[in-house]
Amino acid sequence: MSWIVSLIIGGIVGWLASIIMKTNEQMGLIANVIVGIVGSMLGFWIAGLIGFAEGGVIIRFIISIAGAVLLIFILRALGIFKKA
Repeated sequence: MSWIVSLIIGGIVGWLASIIMKTNEQMGLIANVIVGIVGSMLGFWIAGLIGFAEGGVIIRFIISIAGAVLLIFILRALGIFKKA
């Protein structure tokens, strides 16, 4: 059951990050889920390095979105996503 919740939250995080980075038209459901999950891991890894990983649900959600935005930025720099 927890992996289903992870997929749903990953999809929401990836979708919100794609709206922020204006890549929503280029990404489908699977890409949103992958970017959301991998971006969340990236965000929490960076937050752990700077000592900011502790916090409530809202802080964790913001860290997840920030990590997904960073991942989309990196993928755009590599040429995977185009600027809108």
